[in-house]
Amino acid sequence: MAVPQLVRPLVRPFAEFFRREAAGSIVLLLSAALALLLANTSWGPARYFPAVWDEHFRLSFGQLVLDKSLLHWINDGLMTVFFLIVGLEIKREMLDGELASVRQAALPIAGALGGMLVPALLYAVFNHGTATAGGWGIPMATDIAFALAALQLLGSRVPLGLKVFLTALAIVDDLGAVLVIAGFYTQEIHLPYLLAALGVWLALLGLNLLGARSLWLYLLLGVVLWYCTLESGIHATLAGVLLAVAIPARIGQARPALLRLLEERLRFISLEAHARDADPRTISEELEELSERISSPAQKLEQRLHSVVAFGIIPLFAFANTSLTLDGSVFGQLTSPLALGILAGLVVGKPLGIGTLAWLTVRLGWAALPAGVTWRQLWGAGLLGGIGFTMSLFVTLLAFGVHSSAEAVAKLAILLASGLAGTLGWLWLRAVPAPAEAG
Repeated sequence: MAVPQLVRPLVRPFAEFFRREAAGSIVLLLSAALALLLANTSWGPARYFPAVWDEHFRLSFGQLVLDKSLLHWINDGLMTVFFLIVGLEIKREMLDGELASVRQAALPIAGALGGMLVPALLYAVFNHGTATAGGWGIPMATDIAFALAALQLLGSRVPLGLKVFLTALAIVDDLGAVLVIAGFYTQEIHLPYLLAALGVWLALLGLNLLGARSLWLYLLLGVVLWYCTLESGIHATLAGVLLAVAIPARIGQARPALLRLLEERLRFISLEAHARDADPRTISEELEELSERISSPAQKLEQRLHSVVAFGIIPLFAFANTSLTLDGSVFGQLTSPLALGILAGLVVGKPLGIGTLAWLTVRLGWAALPAGVTWRQLWGAGLLGGIGFTMSLFVTLLAFGVHSSAEAVAKLAILLASGLAGTLGWLWLRAVPAPAEAG
């Protein structure tokens, strides 16, 4: 058996992450399309849609009572798990990935900063002095799943370096969105709960420093952290990011000991495979067990939750939050400052900001283009960065609240802008010669 076949299950290659994100985007798109269909028809079960999201679900533990609508449970509860994954991905990239060194991180960080600032400024220009001026954070986000799905459709025409760049940029973009939500979309603070949340988070960090590696212990305290954050006035989903910071991301063995363990186990598995003519499934199970032993708590949690989030939580969020009743009044407001600000921010501001700051960073000698990537391809990736969707919808809820007239217009503008940006980006990159043709 070839060595690469043995070690492949022990690592998490970028290609696997890329395929999973791209596949999740298909489910996400279908969920949004189904929600729009149900919200605009009166056939059968659709009669109860979208009013079903206003139904309340109550949890009580002694004196503790949580009574929220289904929409709030999704947006404030389940989406915390999404932000936990976001936090784990940011942490992984900063420790061992594309953001681990200044030289590596400079280009995606610069692109992400440009892709946040320019769209926000364009939105502010359109909405200055209006009641919707507070929505400037809406066009700042990039939906990594849809952006990578567009690249997936292009196959080998897109170099791996461009996929890595866009992924790292979207992760930095998510970090920026988290900071914007925490700093600018928190309206009222309840100090006792805020201090309690801080205390729980410090306890989690202390467990990390003391070497505690039980995921259940971190997750149990994470629930307490979520509740305190929810009651503090800061958006509850930020508890997911704070929990991700606290969960250990380093392997619990020194490098020499780890290498010895890998060599011993791989040698044993190889000998067993030859001696007993073992079933490939048995070998795969042994390799998975070895991977479990050498993975950090953060790696284990990310691997277990990623599919749940990509194929469950995010599609459910899209299903609940794209329940738009499309009528003449909503379409008639597509020329309003709100809609134009979102459209200009995502379709024009994103590629302009990403491309300009990336070019300036390379020009100043602070970074270099990824191997095999041309400037034309990078500008195409900038266009794909205009697919806002998930995080843009989330910021819309924070900026305007649920069931407001501005919310419906903003959501429709996000859907149109994301679709337009994705189409333009795909067509642009499709027109760029493939690597073999360019050579």
